[in-house]
Amino acid sequence: MDQLKRLLESLTLKQKISTVAAALAVASGLYYLSLWNSERQFKDLYSRLSPADAGAVVLKLKEAGVEYRLTNNGTTVRVAADKVDGMLVQMASAQLPRSGRPGYESFERPSFGATDEEIKSKEKWALEAELERSIRTLEPVESARVHISQPKDSVFIESRQDAKASVILSLHTGAKLAPQSVMGICYLVASAVPQLAAESVSVVDTQGKILHSPRKAGVEGGIEPPESSLEFRQKMERDLINKIGATLEPVLAPERFRAGATVEVDMSLVEQTDETYDPTKSVMVTSQQTEDSSGNTLSAGAPGTAANLPRPPQRPNGGATSVSRKTQNTTYQSSKTLRHTRVPQGVVKRVSLSVLVDQSVRWEGAGAATKRILEPPSPETLKKYRDQIAAATGLIPERGDQLIIESLPFETTLSLQPPGVPKAQPAVPQSQPFVLPPALQKYLVGVNPLILVGGAIAALLLIAGGIFILVRQLRRKKRVTAAALTALTSGAAGAEVINGHAGAQQLIAQAAAERERLDAEAVAALRLVPAGSVASEVMTKHLRQMAKENPQVVAQLLRTWIQDSGKR
Repeated sequence: MDQLKRLLESLTLKQKISTVAAALAVASGLYYLSLWNSERQFKDLYSRLSPADAGAVVLKLKEAGVEYRLTNNGTTVRVAADKVDGMLVQMASAQLPRSGRPGYESFERPSFGATDEEIKSKEKWALEAELERSIRTLEPVESARVHISQPKDSVFIESRQDAKASVILSLHTGAKLAPQSVMGICYLVASAVPQLAAESVSVVDTQGKILHSPRKAGVEGGIEPPESSLEFRQKMERDLINKIGATLEPVLAPERFRAGATVEVDMSLVEQTDETYDPTKSVMVTSQQTEDSSGNTLSAGAPGTAANLPRPPQRPNGGATSVSRKTQNTTYQSSKTLRHTRVPQGVVKRVSLSVLVDQSVRWEGAGAATKRILEPPSPETLKKYRDQIAAATGLIPERGDQLIIESLPFETTLSLQPPGVPKAQPAVPQSQPFVLPPALQKYLVGVNPLILVGGAIAALLLIAGGIFILVRQLRRKKRVTAAALTALTSGAAGAEVINGHAGAQQLIAQAAAERERLDAEAVAALRLVPAGSVASEVMTKHLRQMAKENPQVVAQLLRTWIQDSGKR
């Protein structure tokens, strides 16, 4: 303790502050390191939970006495790695998490006295909840909401309404839902709801962007999002450019031509009904025939034997005359053709293609007189290219399609050097950015950035404190050594100055040994002078050369001579 006390008393104020700062930095670094090491033992139990599900899971963990962590704004629950499997089983037995609204499990409890309307509403809510759970299983989707409008039947056709549905999606940060996934969601909802077509499902995201809308334009007021029209047009243009490239690559290198395409597409949905009459042709539409007839009647006679005989006698004027009438009504109508046409979206109105072909280079002359001569393709070659491209892309001149082929020298062609001229050396690639080793990345996955920043700052402070203390100690030792040498050269007055420092006696002894060594070197240097060369010029020249090479030895020698002369 006495040594520690003396050490603390010997430190200056700056040294004490530096020591305390270094100790705090080391303590902080150790604390964050232990915290990071303890957090590494936790793994995700559930992620992307709703607030209600997160609360239910945390309550269950508290009842079981399991330590947990909440991250990602309370949507992720983490527990110790050795307890993940057991807690998953317990949560499943408790039917957790419920993922928002209750689904068909709400029918596990019988509800007596419920009306038909209440049961239908409950079924619709359960179906919406089940669809939300199914949609959330998609990787880019964080949460989803589904609303279903049930169909309405009526005896009047114009009063009937088909089923409709709307879906709102919340995607992960930076995630994007592919068009195939959007159509998959539409077909999933349509397959689960009776009398619902996939075209009647609307899908939007939380930013208000339309991902899918009803396609029945003019009937239901569906709006085609401009993004889908642009993507459709760009896809057609890319297909045309790929066809041009596949046509020209066998005869031209890919870097020797460039192609562009512009497609005008009609994205409107049109339904048209045509009714045509042909006056030259007529057909029978209806035919009605009526026939009326009346015959003679027997005259009445007196009853008796004569009237009942098998052959009664004929009487003059025995019956009336028969009457017959026929009526026929036929209706003819000209032939009629009724045609109902539905023009789909995406009809191509016009196609414009542009192809630029590079020119060839021919060199004439040799040495400095070498000339570059550009040779464009011949008109016959360009015509062959034109015919091949027109056939491959299906151009229709009557529709207004056009194809332009031109030949110009490319920059790479103009920058070619004559044969025999060395090529310019490529530029040295820039160094790649620093990347952490895979082994270190594995341990840093999921670590809080604040912990990493705190640990880095603590390490930097620790290193800076250590360097500062080391530099201070070296400076202090240098000052004390210089004071000891001064004391040895100046007498007892300097020794009194040194005696105030801790360990001054040892420094004095070291300084005396250093002085003896320097004296010995000075004497040895003087003894190197040849005995025969006693002339003053040789001695002066030798002393000047030695003073330039060993100034410390000469200074020590002069200091010794002065001290010896003072003692005498």
